[in-house]
Amino acid sequence: MAMKFNKFFTVFITLSLAVILTGCSNKESSVKTENDVIKIGVIAELTGEIPAVGASCKNASEMAVKAVNDSGGIDVGGRKMKIKLQIEDNAGRAEQAASAAQKLITQEKVVAIIGPNSSAGAIPASEITETSKIPMITPWSTNPKTTLDTRLGKPKRYAFRACYMDSFQGQVLAHFAQNNIKAKKAAILFDSSSEVLKGQAEVFKSTFEKNGGSISAYESYTQGDRNFSAQLTNIKNSAPDIVFLPSYYSDVPLQVQQAHRLGMTTPFLGSDAWASSDLLKLCGKDCEGFFFSSHYSASSKSPDTEKFVKAYETIYKNTPDDVAALTYDSLGILFQAVKTAGKAEPEAIRNAISQIRDYHGVTGNISFTQDSGDPVKGVVILEIKNGAFNWYADVNP
Repeated sequence: MAMKFNKFFTVFITLSLAVILTGCSNKESSVKTENDVIKIGVIAELTGEIPAVGASCKNASEMAVKAVNDSGGIDVGGRKMKIKLQIEDNAGRAEQAASAAQKLITQEKVVAIIGPNSSAGAIPASEITETSKIPMITPWSTNPKTTLDTRLGKPKRYAFRACYMDSFQGQVLAHFAQNNIKAKKAAILFDSSSEVLKGQAEVFKSTFEKNGGSISAYESYTQGDRNFSAQLTNIKNSAPDIVFLPSYYSDVPLQVQQAHRLGMTTPFLGSDAWASSDLLKLCGKDCEGFFFSSHYSASSKSPDTEKFVKAYETIYKNTPDDVAALTYDSLGILFQAVKTAGKAEPEAIRNAISQIRDYHGVTGNISFTQDSGDPVKGVVILEIKNGAFNWYADVNP
């Protein structure tokens, strides 16, 4: 998603931080743990350009909390405590993500926040949670700046993610294009107004070239564009072996269908931004046979994954996508941290999250290294085949 830090937004963030610092001088004593209830905030993209992402996050959050509450709650130092969710919509926008984080901390007094999912929202939200010393776990944001303090050049202390990073994903996809598809010449079409998609394009390009490949066309567009004929014509004329398309699921169908109308038969390769079941509905046969990277496979034979998929399908009548799976793991990590900490206080929860090693989640094993909010975990390559996402390969660090 687009991330435009204009002058107005900079002032907004500054004022927001000032409010938080003024109103939260004693954070540990102000959190909501009264009446055996732990209050957790969720920020999701329920409206805007990627509502399917927000819906998956909301569904999985409510499902995870219901499972815990139905079992009697979390054992916190010998005391059973129930979970209460406060869900906020950020519409996929940076300003609303920051505003939602501020509201959850200062008004709702949450002890931790799950989300936002898109990096455009996760990065500014993490600035708010970092200053307020409230732990935040983003399920789906792969941009380094979400967990990195760029001013100090070191990891943020309270920001975590349940997914892998763009740098690892971009390298894996470049290697996959060269080793599995045998591509020697690649073209790239990306959204230059989205920092996360732009970053994926840059990593893919550098890795592909470093390994001896060549980039035949490097084309961009901006959020909201609907006509890609000029870029696709340039790509077609460059005769690539593959087109890397780091676009959100909502843009991919239009781009692929326009390419086919131009007579292009070159295969497309996508990133985790493709991983929504809405892609199958919108793209249909036009995306058949294409590969993309994801955070998990719903067809995995892992007992944890099979149990999650079955429960989700029973409740929501559709197969959970990677955002749902990552959100479920984010809540699972948070619940384990609360239990390990033995108290529902932000600093204790933050310390317990950072010490998690080999957490067996729906999306695989997750470990955090010392002083880093970035987990060590693998990438899954999926193939669109017979109108479904099918597991193709696992790639581990």
